Amino acid sequence: QVQLVESGGGLAQPGGSMRLSCAASGFTFSGYFISWARQAPGKGLEWVSGIDSDDGVTSYADSVKGRFTISRDNAKNMVYLQMNNLKPEDTALYYCVLGGRSAAITGLGYRGQGTQVTVSS
Repeated sequence: QVQLVESGGGLAQPGGSMRLSCAASGFTFSGYFISWARQAPGKGLEWVSGIDSDDGVTSYADSVKGRFTISRDNAKNMVYLQMNNLKPEDTALYYCVLGGRSAAITGLGYRGQGTQVTVSS
């Protein structure tokens, strides 16, 4: 069965960095678009970033563009999210999602349990 397991979250100070990882299994990883999404307390799901399967083309929400970088390693079935210059508004539960923006914001795509990112001084 499809499994997505996120890790790497924690507490960071504003301006700090953090790297999230997502380990995927149970499907042909290299053939699928993968996204990161997040949900802040009291708010809906927000699509953060995505990476294509074939050519590795990446896309980002305006709120994280220039600060976050998504990457994937198809040999290891892994997706990463490098987050730099973190802001308090980045505080959220971050999910790895099988699929694109629609799958991410509707909550209908396969996703893991999430990893908590807290940005605070």
